[in-house]
Amino acid sequence: MSTATMTKGASNPPPEGSDRTRAENRLGRKLVAPAVIVMLVVTAYPMLQALYLSLFRYQLTTPDDKAFVGLTNYWTALTDSLFWRDTWNTVLIMVVTVGIELVIGFVFAMVMHRVIFARGVIRTSILIPYGIVTVVSGFTWQFAFSYNNGFLNTWLPFVADDYNWFGGHWSSLFAICISEIWKTTPFMSLLLLAGLAQVPEDMLEAAKVDGATWWQRLWKVILPNMRAAIMVAVLFRALDAYRIFDNIFVMTKGQNNTESASFLTYRQVIEQFQLGAGSALSVLLFLSVLLIAYLLVKLFRVDLAQARQES
Repeated sequence: MSTATMTKGASNPPPEGSDRTRAENRLGRKLVAPAVIVMLVVTAYPMLQALYLSLFRYQLTTPDDKAFVGLTNYWTALTDSLFWRDTWNTVLIMVVTVGIELVIGFVFAMVMHRVIFARGVIRTSILIPYGIVTVVSGFTWQFAFSYNNGFLNTWLPFVADDYNWFGGHWSSLFAICISEIWKTTPFMSLLLLAGLAQVPEDMLEAAKVDGATWWQRLWKVILPNMRAAIMVAVLFRALDAYRIFDNIFVMTKGQNNTESASFLTYRQVIEQFQLGAGSALSVLLFLSVLLIAYLLVKLFRVDLAQARQES
């Protein structure tokens, strides 16, 4: 495939200081300003309150014993093996689910993008799981994996009929990951479908005329033009998966060492009434989310101006 063919249709981004870019930046700031103001009003106080409480030893059962301890709560969390175990579980679930969802979601996006007949029915069918409440989805998969009355053991020929999926650590994590993948893959496919719509058809036709195979067109034309959409899809899903709580609460309640970072925070605040330690964990969770977002943006290194193919 010739280099000219591969670069056909590409356009150089405008200078950063162009009138069009400045006008779009001003318009963008005006459009997002109301949402940003509302988010700050709604979230600023809880975040600041959590940061404040994280500096105290504060338990609801003994409110008079509240005392300033500085960064002691953070040090206790960072030196506790339970915190790192739950963080490892969270990272593992995030990597496994987002990776599988990216592959399956791309296949679904290709089907929705290329299908001709019954396009609306197919797209609606694929997106049905995402419309189901997460708690309902969790209970459904808990029933499916149940060794008493579940149906998966009878459907899977390599699994004993009385196998207890929730009796071990890895099998429990497997069940949680399956429920998470089934629920959120449609969201991934929806974002990737928007990226497929941005791939220039003339580039695909030119590559096909040059004799490129389907795999060559995929790696050299489709995926490079979808880099921005893939980054957005992976970023959104990774941040959402890192905060997983619902499926774990419904399916295992943290048993068999299946707690996540969010579930650990829940236990500290809701079950043990440790507002100081729980607030420190919530701040650490927030900082972890920021770190993941930063690393993913740096990993993809997407030039959004070039991705829009501005002229």
